[in-house]
Amino acid sequence: MSEDQGVWGASLRQERLDAADDGIDVDPFGDADRLREDQAKKNFAKVGSARPTTLLYTYGPGAVIDLPHFTIMPTGLDDWERIWRRRDAAPATIHAPRLLEAVQIMLGHQVSELRRFPWQPPRPGIRRDGDDLGVPARVFPQWLRCTGCDLLAPLSRFVNDYRNTHPFRPDQAIFEHRDCPGRLSRTSTARGRKGAAKRKGNLRSPCVPARYLLACPLGHLDEFPYDWWVHEGAHCTKAPKLELEMRDTSQRGVTAIITCRACGASRPMSQAQGEEGRRRLPRCRGRHPHLGVFDPQGCQAEPRVMLIGASNLWFATTQSIIDMPRLDPAEVTRDRVAALGRALGEDRALVKENAETARMLLKRGDAEAVRLLELSDAELIDLLRRLAVPTESDDDRLKRREEWNPVDLLVPEWNYLQQEPSGERHEDPASGLVVSPRKRGALPGGIDRVLAVDRLRKVNAILGFTRIDDFDRIDDTGARLVHLVRGSRPTWVPATEDRGEGIFLQFDEKAVSDWEARVLASPLWVAHRKAHRRNVERRFSETAKQINPDERFVPPRYWLIHTLAHALIREMAMSSGYGAASISERIYAWPATEQRRAAAAGMLLTTTASDSDGTLGGLVALSEPDRLAQVVDAALTGMMRCSSDPVCARRVPQDPEDFLHGAACHCCTMVSETSCERANRFLDRRFVVPLAGDYAVGGTTFASADLAFFRDVRLA
Repeated sequence: MSEDQGVWGASLRQERLDAADDGIDVDPFGDADRLREDQAKKNFAKVGSARPTTLLYTYGPGAVIDLPHFTIMPTGLDDWERIWRRRDAAPATIHAPRLLEAVQIMLGHQVSELRRFPWQPPRPGIRRDGDDLGVPARVFPQWLRCTGCDLLAPLSRFVNDYRNTHPFRPDQAIFEHRDCPGRLSRTSTARGRKGAAKRKGNLRSPCVPARYLLACPLGHLDEFPYDWWVHEGAHCTKAPKLELEMRDTSQRGVTAIITCRACGASRPMSQAQGEEGRRRLPRCRGRHPHLGVFDPQGCQAEPRVMLIGASNLWFATTQSIIDMPRLDPAEVTRDRVAALGRALGEDRALVKENAETARMLLKRGDAEAVRLLELSDAELIDLLRRLAVPTESDDDRLKRREEWNPVDLLVPEWNYLQQEPSGERHEDPASGLVVSPRKRGALPGGIDRVLAVDRLRKVNAILGFTRIDDFDRIDDTGARLVHLVRGSRPTWVPATEDRGEGIFLQFDEKAVSDWEARVLASPLWVAHRKAHRRNVERRFSETAKQINPDERFVPPRYWLIHTLAHALIREMAMSSGYGAASISERIYAWPATEQRRAAAAGMLLTTTASDSDGTLGGLVALSEPDRLAQVVDAALTGMMRCSSDPVCARRVPQDPEDFLHGAACHCCTMVSETSCERANRFLDRRFVVPLAGDYAVGGTTFASADLAFFRDVRLA
């Protein structure tokens, strides 16, 4: 197994649904140890593997992961601590001070580390038990349906018939229903079932997860109460042991019918859907299955029925940076103080202002700490004094969080990219960033500057997650962000480190400003702004009603650069050797503010890989003047036509529509979600190139070509 892979492990034990017993231990390592002691050949604990980026963006703690035969949920970071205690080496960390500062603003100053995902290199020699395990997980949901007889029952009914016998094939793990009678008619009696079972012999049918769940906008997730539902809030009076059945039907609008085999009560799942169905559902219990806890304060949010594979069941809340040298002296000082604090550790109080003792302790620190040995005694004492200053209070941090803008992470990157590299190829030894200036060549007017980023390092961290609605839509951290630990006070968060290459394009600020003024006065921009207001007002989050939608609306220059970035990604994929899904964007687009931010208009297109060597230079090769001019011209020309035109070219959101794009679709502009930082929102080809025809707003038509930034583009 390579370093860029992690491993899921699950301890498959019975888990009851009441609050007292929901916190059952998840111990895949304990399972592995017992099996090793018993010299067993089974591999109960290991159930699959995944890359860290997948665990970061798609299937992190709290998400439902679909395995070949059942589903699991990675647990919270509290369970991960057992992994580090099991191993001899200390947890591997990632050094990214700027990203750590952002995480601390969100989660608190007790967060001191960005940890890599746990992985274990394969041990040499012939082994029967496979590799050591990594991320712990639990089976969820714990209601399973037999594919042979439609029996619907909790995991405890099938847990003794769990098979996972091949040490190197965890994908073969499966729950089975022993002595399954098969499907019988609805009029079959219990005696008939027993007779059928005897005729068919020892039939073993695979079991699959029951596909319905209950979720609420505050991030809680629970099993669907099938027993409660079919008996309309009561319990079966004819059988003490639960005996339910889930049958699919071909009737239109009805996906499944739940039936009690003992009393004959039946109820379709269609009654649980829609506005009318929500009134029939029980109140949310405030359950966090990834933590094994229930919210002690309960939950007043309205639950809704969700399917296991629903795309809005789990949204990762992440932050990322491109590691670049610090230009602000105050930021450099903060990094040095943090490195000094890590090196001193618990000996901080003993050192006080003794520079000699501090130097002795710095020698055992990380690379950043060792660099502090180059400082004079006076500089080192100044850092010790700064280290002794108490950190800001939690109230001050929360106030700073309210004022914090994600753009703050991009500003240092933009400021550094404005610097002219010294020489044809400039490398920063601390960050590993390598940039090379390029000539503009025959690029169209408006693109002012080009940099080839020969090597870069991208660091990503996960802070938590949301359900039903994406975090970036409504920035209400305190209300909707589901934390990864019990008690919401993590001391570390998982992070990944990717290396790669990229191309930086900077736009002419005057040209962008003049164009932006023209767009702001257009009816099309008014229509987009109104659509955004409707979109925010219809969010599931209650805090959406407390914000000004216009403050969250990106400026026209973002639409311009974002749309062009998508076109370039699609075009570069044809020439670089990388798939479009592996090329991602980083947009620097904001007007000047009264704060310290100057105006920005540019993009950084990158491709990264999680191995130590990064990528092979296919993207940087396109930064040569002649090749880049060809790519840009082809991208602009391609945007002028779409196979969905004229429908796509004339698309304008009209009341009650609330979509956040204009003339853009999957045929011409939209890209993979791994490439886009805004989930294919805020796109409109009319802002980039002149499109044929008109668009209509409020019954009045306007010329699309009047809003184009690149006005001299002609069809080939």
